[in-house]
Amino acid sequence: MSYRSKLIIALGLVYVVWGSTFLGVKYAMDTLPPMLLSSIRFLLGGTILFTFTLIQGKGFPTKNEFFGAGLVGLLLSGIGNSAVAYALKFMPSGLVALLVATLPAWMIIIDFLFFSKEKPKLIGIIGLFMGFVGMAYLINPSNASKEVALFPTLLVFIGSITWAAGSLLAPNLSKPKSPLQATSVQMMVGGAFSLIVSLMTENSQLQNIANMTSQTYLAMAYLIFIGSFIGYTAYVWLINNAPTQITATYAYVNPVVAMFLGWVFLNEKLSNRSLTASAIILVGVVLMTLGRKK
Repeated sequence: MSYRSKLIIALGLVYVVWGSTFLGVKYAMDTLPPMLLSSIRFLLGGTILFTFTLIQGKGFPTKNEFFGAGLVGLLLSGIGNSAVAYALKFMPSGLVALLVATLPAWMIIIDFLFFSKEKPKLIGIIGLFMGFVGMAYLINPSNASKEVALFPTLLVFIGSITWAAGSLLAPNLSKPKSPLQATSVQMMVGGAFSLIVSLMTENSQLQNIANMTSQTYLAMAYLIFIGSFIGYTAYVWLINNAPTQITATYAYVNPVVAMFLGWVFLNEKLSNRSLTASAIILVGVVLMTLGRKK
């Protein structure tokens, strides 16, 4: 398969699959608290995938490879995904996906401060400004009865910042030569982090697991086998093989997918203010993506 074909397939998977995982998390959280959900999703999924790589004869990663992949996993699936899952407890999936769409802004800022030290192009700066204007309009700090709560919004921002940092670090770190094994190590480390947080902040883990319904099992199966195995592996391939500005385009496709699915399956409705802010933010994200240096 040619590089172009792999790129198109990986982008398509990240576009659609990750946009749908917001809905999957919403369904799973009917019976599972967010940190426990994340720990099961990534620990179980990572262990299955790691075992599969051993059966394939990949062998165990070296200490440096495990550390490199584990650090990325802590930032991405550990802090990044867990923060988003927790925010979904308080806000509609479409709005959370929209907040996650600001990821390119954090990537531009972190890349400038800690990595390339290169200023973005003018079009990127305009996009950055539009993104923050749209976000301010969405959050509406002057209105006491906010549609978007401040605490979960800050959680999404924290998750996006760590995700951006992990994505920028990933190409520079030692990791297993097998992309599947790199993904599995990242998932296991992220899941272990989520489990520790769950044990510290959530109660009745065993009882919550016992209360899982058929809907919960189906949602978890989708999140593990489709969202993590397929979607996450496609993203890991992209951040290691595709230009950053191309990979970042998923940020303005995922919210559209998440909003549509939330509307169809969860009857989530966005106000005119949210829809206007969405348009401003997504235009800003497109400009930020176009303005990133290759």
